[in-house]
Amino acid sequence: MERGPTAAGAGMRYSAQPQDMNNLEEGVEFLPAMNSKKMEKRGPKRRVVVTVVVIVFLLISLVTGLLVWHFKYRNVPVRKVFNGHLRVLNWDFLDAYENSSSPDFIMLAKKVKSTVEEIYRNHADIGPYHKETVITAFSEGSVIAYYWSEFHVPKYREESLDRAMADKQSLVQRWNPRLRNPMLKVESVVAFPVDPSIAYSARDKSCVFALHAKEGEITTFTTPGFPNSPYPNNALCYWALRADANSIISLTFKTLELEQCTDDSDYIKVYNSLSPVEPHALVRLCGNYAPSYNLTFLSSQNVMLVTLVTNKEGRFPGFKAEFFQLPKMKVCGGTLKGESGTFTTPYYPAHYPPATDCVWNIEVPSKKNVKVRFNMFFVLEPGIPVSSCTKDYVQINSTKYCGERSQFVVASTNNKIEVRFHSDQSYTDTGFSAEYLSYDSSDPCPGKFTCNTGRCIDRSMRCDGWLDCVDGSDERSCTCTDQQFRCQNGWCKPKFWVCDNVNDCGDNSDELQCSCAADSFKCNNGKCIPDTRKCDGKDDCGDGSDEGSCSNAVHTAVPCKEYTYKCRSGRCISKQNPECDGERDCEDNSDEENCNCGIRSYVRKSRIVGGQNSDVGEWPWQVSLHVKGQGHICGASLVSESWLVSAAHCFLQLQGIRYSDPSLWTAYLGLTNQGNRNGANVQTRKIKRIISHPFFNDYTYDYDIAVVELQSPVTFSSVVQPICLPDATHNFPVGKDLWVTGWGATVEGGSGASILQKAEIRLINQTVCNELLTDQLTPRMMCVGILTGGVDACQGDSGGPLVSVEPSNRMFLAGVVSWGDGCAQRNKPGVYSRLTSLRGWIKEQTGL
Repeated sequence: MERGPTAAGAGMRYSAQPQDMNNLEEGVEFLPAMNSKKMEKRGPKRRVVVTVVVIVFLLISLVTGLLVWHFKYRNVPVRKVFNGHLRVLNWDFLDAYENSSSPDFIMLAKKVKSTVEEIYRNHADIGPYHKETVITAFSEGSVIAYYWSEFHVPKYREESLDRAMADKQSLVQRWNPRLRNPMLKVESVVAFPVDPSIAYSARDKSCVFALHAKEGEITTFTTPGFPNSPYPNNALCYWALRADANSIISLTFKTLELEQCTDDSDYIKVYNSLSPVEPHALVRLCGNYAPSYNLTFLSSQNVMLVTLVTNKEGRFPGFKAEFFQLPKMKVCGGTLKGESGTFTTPYYPAHYPPATDCVWNIEVPSKKNVKVRFNMFFVLEPGIPVSSCTKDYVQINSTKYCGERSQFVVASTNNKIEVRFHSDQSYTDTGFSAEYLSYDSSDPCPGKFTCNTGRCIDRSMRCDGWLDCVDGSDERSCTCTDQQFRCQNGWCKPKFWVCDNVNDCGDNSDELQCSCAADSFKCNNGKCIPDTRKCDGKDDCGDGSDEGSCSNAVHTAVPCKEYTYKCRSGRCISKQNPECDGERDCEDNSDEENCNCGIRSYVRKSRIVGGQNSDVGEWPWQVSLHVKGQGHICGASLVSESWLVSAAHCFLQLQGIRYSDPSLWTAYLGLTNQGNRNGANVQTRKIKRIISHPFFNDYTYDYDIAVVELQSPVTFSSVVQPICLPDATHNFPVGKDLWVTGWGATVEGGSGASILQKAEIRLINQTVCNELLTDQLTPRMMCVGILTGGVDACQGDSGGPLVSVEPSNRMFLAGVVSWGDGCAQRNKPGVYSRLTSLRGWIKEQTGL
């Protein structure tokens, strides 16, 4: 009974002295001794059993969890694909290796595959995970083999595999001492990770093509179905291009129209290899390019790969390309001597080849200094900041230059200079065109002004308000004339630029005297109102400008005024220029209807040296109006399938010819070069009728507007598109840059241009312009130009478009070329018919 006290209930009192059983406290009862032992022993045993069971269960769960994690997560196989190539030193190239179905190809591919697999087996981080290797192509040198390899590697071993495949020491052939002469001796084994879908679909041969250049011939190839049907969706196409030994490939895309560029859009990639690996990618192309855009690329060896990757959406024409072979350049650079000369990157203006190094050692007469002037400089590689120039660059005097730069000069303090050019294996650019010049150090620009950069400019450009030197050195230390305003930073600017809402000085001092107080808002009409009254739903300015740019203007209904936009429902909104901006501002969506206009298929900035030639399709609404026997007479703008807008003065009777007769005229649409009026993209239409404004005054040129109806509608295309007509309330602010285009004379009194010309000019304050042109302006006219001269419309541009690029990138017809006092003279801006003032009449005549 010694255990009794330990098992007793709480609160029971015990004595060490023997007690009579009958003397126990009332209400306490003991079970028999045997039952008591059972009761005492059951409690601790049950706890032990339960504890053991729980521990075993937890251990099983833990082991199960670890096993599940190991096999399902940690040990889950990741599919990795690597593209690569290797050089076989002891094998000669055969023409049969170009055909992947030939017995010779199959035999060598089998040997190379065995060699690659052997290399993998010898590396612990590679061999266990290798699943398959496929040899895709061979090229010369002695033989270069291209392949892809697939691996299934546990997730936790993925980084080890990546490191091993990136380490050239890992991919080394191990010599078997029993084989004195190995069957294949390989070197230069390289591999790069690649998108598995690109590599794996190499098994699909439905869109794989192999082409070999023929000596002295150009070979053409296109996307499947071009031009009659769009290229396939969800496709991966390969064009393997080859040339003869010791040749390189010149590839040009003549036409290229793909899906507009997004992260997952269709795209073309060109590789300086037969394997699609990023380090050898020359260019990635998507969207549309004007036919005149420079899309010529060169290889550094006799192979090139073109790939097309498409998604599941869209129907686009694709591309037409051509290629031919050129002899491989043995030496790039050389010694240049003499007073002056020129040099360029290899094959300029085509994209220079990858993996190229050139050195020019330039020397001029001993008593002169030498300078190099880069007239064109495009050495730009995606993702590389111009401050580092780590990939492609030009190096002079230990300084590296890269990127896209305007004309610049590098000078030497003696008669010698060294110019180095380097391009790596990947992305290439147009390169540079340069000239070297000798000069007298005491007068580096005879008869001209010398910029601090070394560039020479005409003395007339000194202190004229325009930054003709890249560093602005032509505008420093100037004495301002009576016609100029002196900025706080010391620069001199034309007085006509003061208070035009444009920061011409750079420090805004030309606008400060026109500014409102710090807590005020300046209206477009110059009036100042408190900031608190801006965007309050009331027209405090009187011209609506305090309400027109408010973020909540979309749903703000206001009383209809002459400057407020009226929806079709009759409701007026305060937002300025809401039409076709991509936002629904009217409840009935009428502001976004009839918006199939003002968009160019080709919007890429072309790199043109000097001049202002337009690209094909850059201004698809531009029309050339011809009179039989006289050629181009006037311009016009396409505003719908059947209607043009032009100038009324184009149709005046002159020298006995009644130009208002529609039968005299022919309209050419989609035209860029007047010498190519029969081009495939050009559409020709006869004129049905000409309607000039009834109030047109042939003395003042007031109401100088006409609409022209075509005999048959045009077909919209990539080079024929309408321009948007602005609403009568559309605001084109003073100082806004506008574009004028035409085939008019490039100099006053000169002959017309053959290539469509373009010029960027500025909308000038009406009051200032009226002072310049002695009160000749009317409300139907607008004044646009460059007051310092040099840029303007001219004879033959009459009737052509003056267009504005809006924030939405949609373009609107702001004016029509009307008249001017000479061409491009200083302080003689051009005068244009103001579309917004004549918009109602255009709608009456055309319904547009």
